[in-house]
Amino acid sequence: MKKIIFSLTVIAASIGLFSFTAKTTKADVVSFTVNAKSSKVDFTGSKKSDYHTGYFPIKSGSVQVDGGKLVGGSFVIDVAGLKVTDDRGGDRLQGHLSSADFFDITKFGEATFKITSVKYTTGDKATITGDLSLKGVTAPVSFTASIRNADDKGFFAEAFLPFDRTAFGIKYGVGMVDSEVQLAVHIYGTK
Repeated sequence: MKKIIFSLTVIAASIGLFSFTAKTTKADVVSFTVNAKSSKVDFTGSKKSDYHTGYFPIKSGSVQVDGGKLVGGSFVIDVAGLKVTDDRGGDRLQGHLSSADFFDITKFGEATFKITSVKYTTGDKATITGDLSLKGVTAPVSFTASIRNADDKGFFAEAFLPFDRTAFGIKYGVGMVDSEVQLAVHIYGTK
């Protein structure tokens, strides 16, 4: 009889203990669709006597967020939609950048970036590594991004980074035109 009472006491205590223990569940991964109207990649390219600015639209993409933290994503960059924004470059530069000397948009109208890892260094800064496919070449790219917002209201992140164009076969004018292009990436997402 003592064994039965002891067993019932242990069972009752266990039920009581588990009923007051907070359940720990992993937050569901939420996917945000990239807002193509707002998202873009700005660029600044320099040469010995001047510099030029422009941007590439983001065509599509998505980012995945878990517990308010970026965990993955991929993007399609509209290389054929490139726009030169400074008056000194104008249509002439836009035509040259579209040619085989640079982006060869008739053959390579899109670029893709797929995130392979995200490592947070602070609450809102993360080192993002991924595979960039541009002009028929795929190579790993790593940079620091500021994750400005990742909640039920939306997603916004930006990154400012140097980009070595020669790693993707864009070697026109090396020595006269800087191999390193400065990029500013702005990604907006909605559920």
